[in-house]
Amino acid sequence: MKFLSKKNVLQLLLVGLSISYVAQEKPNIVFILTDDQSYGMMGATGNNIVQTPNIDQLAKEGTLFTNTHITSAICTPSRISILLSQYERKHGVNFNSGTSVSDEAWQKSYPVVMRNAGYYTGWIGKNHAPIGEGGYTSGLMEKSFDYWYAGHGHIRFYPKQVHEIFNDAIAHTQPEIINESVDDFLDPNARKLKGAVKFLEVRPKDKPFLLSINFNLPHGAGTSTMQLKKNDDDIYKTLYRDLDIPLPKNYIAKKDIKTPKLPADLLRTEDRQTGYNHSDTPEGFKERYIRQMQAMTGIDRMIGNLRAKLKELKIDKNTIIIFTSDHGLFMGEQGLGGKALCYEKTTHVPLIIMNPKVKRKHKGLKTDALVQSIDVAPTILTFAGVQVPEEFQGKDISHLTEDSSKEIRKYVFTENLWSTHFGNPKCEAVQTKDWKYIRYYKNTTRSASKEIEVAKSIGMPVNKMLYAVHDPDIAYYRSLSDSSLEGEEPVYEELYHLKNDANELTNLAYEKQYQAKLAEMRAAWQVEIKAARGVGKPKVLRYTNDSHPNGGH
Repeated sequence: MKFLSKKNVLQLLLVGLSISYVAQEKPNIVFILTDDQSYGMMGATGNNIVQTPNIDQLAKEGTLFTNTHITSAICTPSRISILLSQYERKHGVNFNSGTSVSDEAWQKSYPVVMRNAGYYTGWIGKNHAPIGEGGYTSGLMEKSFDYWYAGHGHIRFYPKQVHEIFNDAIAHTQPEIINESVDDFLDPNARKLKGAVKFLEVRPKDKPFLLSINFNLPHGAGTSTMQLKKNDDDIYKTLYRDLDIPLPKNYIAKKDIKTPKLPADLLRTEDRQTGYNHSDTPEGFKERYIRQMQAMTGIDRMIGNLRAKLKELKIDKNTIIIFTSDHGLFMGEQGLGGKALCYEKTTHVPLIIMNPKVKRKHKGLKTDALVQSIDVAPTILTFAGVQVPEEFQGKDISHLTEDSSKEIRKYVFTENLWSTHFGNPKCEAVQTKDWKYIRYYKNTTRSASKEIEVAKSIGMPVNKMLYAVHDPDIAYYRSLSDSSLEGEEPVYEELYHLKNDANELTNLAYEKQYQAKLAEMRAAWQVEIKAARGVGKPKVLRYTNDSHPNGGH
């Protein structure tokens, strides 16, 4: 038998220690995503009513990106854009697309790439991205993480009412249930949640981790389910209710609208989802806004607890925290309610990156560089020292945490392909720091209000009429995506000088003196939409009520 010499044993020990050291030195990353959170819904972005001290502190210790935009202002396509670092026009999945993300495309998502690179991964809260054959019922999402504690679709304010996975939690409200799960993921001594799907009982200490925390708040549907229950925390019952809540700037009640923001045949407000009717009256706005602020304070408390837990476990100095939202929401400004438009209120979101290893002189930076939600994934991978897939369309912005003067891109491209019977038109926008150009296309969709009337007349469930997606919808959605590139002309255009008109009140597109600027922005749109589409066909699977009648749509 051949024995190892003392020298060889020592060499092996040093190699093992070196590998362990490198693994531990890779940063842990926590990515926090809120839902429907407009840019101005926290103290760090200028809101002097809502209480978000922990998020504000995160901004003071990190970098606040003041000019961040999503790619599509509606949940599913926006969240998939974050996961895959692709514009919707490239990934091809929306509520109305009749598709799910293919297994092949999913393999290039940031969570899968990070897990394959040796990270211990977790997903907590909401998932609104249909992945694999059968979408939400495929099981592919659950299998893609080392730790899974989430519900597909909306999880509401009281998650136990709609998803069994949360039943073992002690808490009953969303932020607090998520908080329990965060503790379970991080702390080997925390209470174990029976519903959590785990590949290992506890997080291995010798591996870096990536934790994605996904809220369904302050989402309108989520806050609409708040019931002021006796056992709710006081935050959700009394906070802000003693204040005189002002109406937002440029608020117009429905009864006072004389000239609609967009032509009536373009944005059919009579077909809008009823869940946004709270924006029609001052009373409705104030009640919903109070609930949104309460939800934000609950989220903020969870973030404070998260940071305390990281410190307790002595891993805070090696854990990067990224915070953003999937899109914003109109609350009656200019008479508008809802999302799925290309205005700042729906596309402009907060973004904070806190890297504890950044030098003190770089903490508390603010940058107005034009960044987008598709930049999150390549930034996460860059922090981790992982190669960025060529399929990614976003850019690494990690260096902006140390040099806020650098620029990322000249133009931002946003779009809405959720043009359905709920009345929203297809639109696309390009913008610089100072100017925005939006183009709209003829709205040829059916009428939701008429469909509701028919459904009731024949005794058909209204939701089945409104929310079922069928095979022909795949072709219609594809035409929405392709027709702009095939020469379809806009029926209406907008041009805003954001530098002087941040609230987009005055459309300059039809003013003679701005035609040169309009032509310049049209030319930019042509370049940016081609770049957003990229090459090759979307890597999607058929996912309709015809192909998967029990697919959890």
